[in-house]
Amino acid sequence: MKRLFFITGRPGVGKTTVLLNAADGLRDIGHSVGGMLSREVREEGARVGFELVDFATGQKGWLAHVNRPTGPQVGKYRVNLDDLDRIGVHAIRNALRDTEVVIVDEVGPMELLSAAFKQVIEDVVDSQKLVLGVIHHSARDSIVDSIKKRSDAEIVELTVGNRHELHNALIVKAMQFLKERKAQTE
Repeated sequence: MKRLFFITGRPGVGKTTVLLNAADGLRDIGHSVGGMLSREVREEGARVGFELVDFATGQKGWLAHVNRPTGPQVGKYRVNLDDLDRIGVHAIRNALRDTEVVIVDEVGPMELLSAAFKQVIEDVVDSQKLVLGVIHHSARDSIVDSIKKRSDAEIVELTVGNRHELHNALIVKAMQFLKERKAQTE
């Protein structure tokens, strides 16, 4: 039975939007959902960074920004490991403890710079929770490799052709898992 559903795809195709729509859909029908979202931030049409959001509380921080003076550099951005650990990792850990569905946006080069993030991803994958997430198309790490090899994981490539219906397919798969899990525990 699949319980780890990860979206991958080219930048800008809509991975976060699909994940958010699936998470909102599950929450709207009564399932508890928590975890971390990463949203791009634009100023005057140009992307300047990425914001972290705790899905359950709405708390925000910076994952990375072009004007950040310190932190590891990925492309033109400097990563804010403090906010990633304080907000992102904390949000995922809380979701692992308190919700039915854990969302992780995203497992990518910036996030994988954090040892705490890598550990919480291992914990989530090894849990029995339903997980909806995003794997960056160019992420290279042993954690990503292990997720892709798991028999309980499904990696879906998001394209322009499937992006309008993929969130519904994820909701259906999530509902099937939750229904089977409930039947097993009764």
